[in-house]
Amino acid sequence: MLELRPNCECCDRDLPPDAEDALICSFECTFCADCAEQVLHGVCPNCGGELVRRPRRPVAKLAANPPSTLRVLKAGGCRPAA
Repeated sequence: MLELRPNCECCDRDLPPDAEDALICSFECTFCADCAEQVLHGVCPNCGGELVRRPRRPVAKLAANPPSTLRVLKAGGCRPAA
């Protein structure tokens, strides 16, 4: 099950479970659309994988399957993947 991380790993912007502008890689690294497009150019800086739109969990399922509360933030911000 996806963690649904609560923030952008680059800029620390809040990304609630229903955010339409959250993107993830296959390892669930999470970024806002602005950072993913303008800084990372669609590539995860951690694994080099593709960043795609994060699915939204139905509201009725959030109580039994809550999103993560662990904030992940890259020290020093993000740089494009090499």
